[in-house]
Amino acid sequence: MRLIGKRVRVILHASHLVVYDQNVEVARHERLIAKGAVRLELDHYLEVLVRKSGAFPGSTALEQARSAGKFTPVHDAWWTQAMKIHGERDGTRALIEVLLLGRHMTHEHVVAGLAAALRAGAATADAVALEARKAAQAETEPAPDARALGQPPATVTSLHEWRLASSTGHQAAALGVSLRPVAPTQPHQRQRPP
Repeated sequence: MRLIGKRVRVILHASHLVVYDQNVEVARHERLIAKGAVRLELDHYLEVLVRKSGAFPGSTALEQARSAGKFTPVHDAWWTQAMKIHGERDGTRALIEVLLLGRHMTHEHVVAGLAAALRAGAATADAVALEARKAAQAETEPAPDARALGQPPATVTSLHEWRLASSTGHQAAALGVSLRPVAPTQPHQRQRPP
């Protein structure tokens, strides 16, 4: 929306195109080979669909998202449950709110959140967001046995990430590092020999 009417730079590659606003990449899309072909990105229409949720079920953008695998059977199952509980209009709006989570979370975490919320019978976007955050957190936290041994898990790539992954400080203790503040010291005074 912020780029409407603004000049952007587009670089075409063999399989994709990249759009830049000045020197900042703002979009990357699959390049369509067929003349006159159109690819609609569902994410680009979500704000409009929140207000006009009745247009969502039959939209071309939804069908293309399904065929691309971005709208999974888990999405459909959760949506069906949400419509049963909240009605068609409000259930569809809840699904659109879930799809908006994809702007801040990975697709895999959102799908994991949908699956967990579906198992729990929770048909609200807030429940999906909570479960998606749990899935994301589970990936970044070290396993309990790794904490007990004072070893970083395989998924953590730096000491900084390792320290941030646990609030208990066990890792710091294993490295011989104290997390307590150091008491102020007196200035060093020379002592005279006796």
